[in-house]
Amino acid sequence: MDRGLFFVIGDFFNTFGSAAAASRAAKAGRKPPPSDLEKPGIDPSALDKIGRF
Repeated sequence: MDRGLFFVIGDFFNTFGSAAAASRAAKAGRKPPPSDLEKPGIDPSALDKIGRF
């Protein structure tokens, strides 16, 4: 299925935005929402094992 150039570019920015939001939340000492972790491929349950938020 050909998704088109604009779809790929939008998906890239969506993924990057989720990663940035997760990074900001972690830096502020908060647990990022699972949706912000799943989009860039981070397992939310793995983050629970860290234990510092």
